[in-house]
Amino acid sequence: MNKKLKIAIPKGSLQEQTARLFQKAGFDIRISSYNYFPVVDDPQIEAMLVRAQEIPRYVENGIVDMGITGHDWVIETKANVTEVDELIYARGGMNKVRWVLAVPENSPIQTVKDLEGKIVATELVQFSKNYLEKEGVHAKVEFSWGATEIKPPYLADAIIEITETGSTLRANKLRIIQDILESTTRIIANHESWKDEWKREKIQNIVMLLKAALAAEGKVGLLLNVEEKNLEPLIKILPALKKPTISRLTEPGWYSISTIAEEKVVRELIPKLKKMGATGIVEFPLNKVLD
Repeated sequence: MNKKLKIAIPKGSLQEQTARLFQKAGFDIRISSYNYFPVVDDPQIEAMLVRAQEIPRYVENGIVDMGITGHDWVIETKANVTEVDELIYARGGMNKVRWVLAVPENSPIQTVKDLEGKIVATELVQFSKNYLEKEGVHAKVEFSWGATEIKPPYLADAIIEITETGSTLRANKLRIIQDILESTTRIIANHESWKDEWKREKIQNIVMLLKAALAAEGKVGLLLNVEEKNLEPLIKILPALKKPTISRLTEPGWYSISTIAEEKVVRELIPKLKKMGATGIVEFPLNKVLD
């Protein structure tokens, strides 16, 4: 009997980054715009595209064994699931996201207390209601089907919206009053699936590869050769995760060095290495980095 692990991949804002991450992790995943069942080159994985907001519920109910969603949606749905691990990435890059309370730039509202009797639009309805209740504020919380930034001032007095940098809010002339929740992408699992030895090991292996792919983001590998007389000063400026790997070459008095560096510093680093006598410098991309 062929064993299968059913995975829910988030459709929407996280979809592209998640698919790219799986590719870097070694999974050939093909998502068609015409159906909701991506093809994965691992016969033990059965994937489906689901809105991130719904994934916690489907994982809790056992429709899928594992899902990738935001911690915010686990909180919002109060889903009873196993949170396996955290993955720091979002739509715009390797970031956390924030849910913020925002109002129009010219609004008289300055604090959450000023929302008494007002209308707040958001997708995060239950969490927002709880937040306002804890603040002792009575306001009407309305579900927003999208384009929440355009709701104030005519359709709502304020919004509770997700943001990475705040640029979209500023572009819509909104002012952030308060951060109310920080969220990251999470791997979640159904409790029964997590108890299954085979499924748990399969999930753990996938998580390990995804985290290794994330760890490689923004990093490159460097290979270079250097003469022994230049070795010590060169190593002093060479970045590494721990220490560079140094090997003797067959040519006496020469060494090969391999290391990992942040991609953004390499353009400054390579000319320096060249001036210090390095030769045969090779820069190459990284898919995964594991400690």
